Amino acid sequence: MSGSCPATGVPSRHRRLSDGMRDALNGYLPIDQYGLIGNLHTAALVGMDGSIDFMCWPEFDSPSVFCRLLDKNKGGHFAITPACASTTCKQQYLPFSNVLATKFLCEDGVGVVTDFMHRPRPRSRSHSHMMPWLVRSVEVIRGEMTFDMECFPAFDYARTPHALQIDEIHDASPCVPARHAAEAENSVFQSVFLHWDTTDQNTESYNGTERAVFTPDKCEHDVGLGVTSNEADRAAQTAVHEMDLRYVVGCMGGGSCPRIKLTASDHGSGLGQGVTSQFTLSEGMRVFFIMRSTPDECSDMYLAKYDPALSMKYAETLLEDTLLYWLGWIRSCTYFGRWLENVERSALILKLLTYEPTGAVVAAVTFSLPEAIGDAGRNWDYRFTWVRDSAFTMYAFMRLGLTKEAKQYMGFVRALCQEKNPDGGLQIMYTLRGGREMAELELEHLEGYRACAPVRIGNGAADHLQLDIYGELLDAVYLYNKFSQPLSFDEWVDIRALVDYVCDNYNQPDMGIWEVRGMRQNFTYSKVQCWVAIDRGLRLVDKRDFPCRNKDRWQHTRDTLYEEIMERAWNPELEMFTQSYEHHEMLDAAVLAMPLVFFCAGTDPRFVKTMRRIMLPPHRGGLTANNLVFRYNAVETDDGLSGEEGTFSLCTFWLAEALSRASKADVTLLYKAQVIIDEMIMYGNHVGLFSEEIDKAGKHLGNFPQAFTHIALISAAYNVDRALKSSNHHS
Repeated sequence: MSGSCPATGVPSRHRRLSDGMRDALNGYLPIDQYGLIGNLHTAALVGMDGSIDFMCWPEFDSPSVFCRLLDKNKGGHFAITPACASTTCKQQYLPFSNVLATKFLCEDGVGVVTDFMHRPRPRSRSHSHMMPWLVRSVEVIRGEMTFDMECFPAFDYARTPHALQIDEIHDASPCVPARHAAEAENSVFQSVFLHWDTTDQNTESYNGTERAVFTPDKCEHDVGLGVTSNEADRAAQTAVHEMDLRYVVGCMGGGSCPRIKLTASDHGSGLGQGVTSQFTLSEGMRVFFIMRSTPDECSDMYLAKYDPALSMKYAETLLEDTLLYWLGWIRSCTYFGRWLENVERSALILKLLTYEPTGAVVAAVTFSLPEAIGDAGRNWDYRFTWVRDSAFTMYAFMRLGLTKEAKQYMGFVRALCQEKNPDGGLQIMYTLRGGREMAELELEHLEGYRACAPVRIGNGAADHLQLDIYGELLDAVYLYNKFSQPLSFDEWVDIRALVDYVCDNYNQPDMGIWEVRGMRQNFTYSKVQCWVAIDRGLRLVDKRDFPCRNKDRWQHTRDTLYEEIMERAWNPELEMFTQSYEHHEMLDAAVLAMPLVFFCAGTDPRFVKTMRRIMLPPHRGGLTANNLVFRYNAVETDDGLSGEEGTFSLCTFWLAEALSRASKADVTLLYKAQVIIDEMIMYGNHVGLFSEEIDKAGKHLGNFPQAFTHIALISAAYNVDRALKSSNHHS
């Protein structure tokens, strides 16, 4: 996919590419025009115009440093864009990696900005630790191109002012040969994957003669995210670090290296100055810009490890490390079916959303991207780990043979089970470190994406009762025991206690999978997942002979609940399973999961009738438009919020998977499932990323990229591919 600057009445020499690309949305890029980079601690969104418009630092739930995505004037950004507007841009990931390349093409030249956050090289003694740096490489591979660099941080969600100082670096080396022929493997790697040829005998480089240091004021807030008794959460969620921007320059072919000059520039936010630089590169020239937290220790050991001498060789090594890390990781994937490229990309994104220290999975890297354009207020902070999302992610990884991540998440679950709620249950979500407090706060000084306020941080749904999480978790644990590693006795004791909790509480109304902010109801999906929790507990007892004094009670409760669902959630007049016991006329796409969790067969007449009703358009009482599925009718359903929303991508993938289960009785449904997946993949963005929702015009809505959607893509692709292979085998 490419994007080009639209024609305007302003001469192109006075306009930049980014200005034209943002005109249509009043200063914003469409949500689907971003790629994601990260290091398993935090992540950043890079626009197709070369601007980083979103980054929280140094961890996923830390305050933002760049947040132009939520306020075009105040939010802050780090842009490297061609000075000429008459440029076409394309963006892609380098093969089998999360290293993002944005290519700019015009008549005079072709340039590439390569963005990544470092990951250490696998099984390497010399590169065994991660450098927590944001790295941006700029090079020209044909002709000549002039770039504008702008770095305007806005610390602490654009709440905290900062001071800028441009320091001279007196030990910067002049142009010197940068050849390191001893690393022959690296040279081959560079020439295969990149445009920079380290085998060139005339390669030269020099380190930057200056650096920009951004020092934020010390400021503490007495409300909102970060006000918590958990010390680790408080440290991360209030982290506002001094940062610096450095650079190193290189050139091939014996020419003179370009000169970079950082200039202090005012920014309209009033929070402090940023830096700009305009520079021209010719073919064979390259600049690395590196942004990081300034070292906070002065010991020789610390500085040697985290503040090494910067050079072109070292910057190249960081890139090679990162490419080899991702290549090595995705090689463990055992899936080779249809839609392989999309499945692997979804797996790579889910890995990016994993918080390495604990194994928790963040639902999305962003906060408050709207689920509807306007004043509906459906804007939430997803930078936490939901038990539901993480359990589904563990399922997805296991289906792909990526069992290491499942083991790590099981350790996180064990830790949560050691600190249950007073009633013996779990919270629906936790911080990435297992904390319970995430107070919701509105940032009224930010206008929101496309002026869609409010901008919220924290999440007020943390104390919701959502009973479905136990079924999703127990199903993942059951599969973990089956495909990854047998449960230990201590793990079983924790799981047994959760099943007992479900037996005690399954009959309570809750807030449901969609986290409605209206009244509690007896949601059908929640009841089904309570049945799943008890059923998987019983299966573990049977398969592993685990001790269970309450086995008879479990069996009785499971069977009672099954019949209750079939009686109270079924509407015989409309012939459909309903959203809840209380609202017998409301349809909910969550019930598509019934055969996916083996509550009923995909060919069960009741389910098939419900599925066919969901497939009707909304004006005929269904939830499907253009093969995209709404989760429920947002206008008629009392979810405590106003306005409409887009179609829910998770539900569309669930429909495809449900059709494959129902195709045993009608093979034409399998073809329909394949068509839906093909069309859904078409709605992914240019690098295969999905948000939470898609609007009527096919645009992405909601936080981005969203783990739930990528999980559902993997599950649907895996199961539909298996059904297609089975169908071909029997035909």
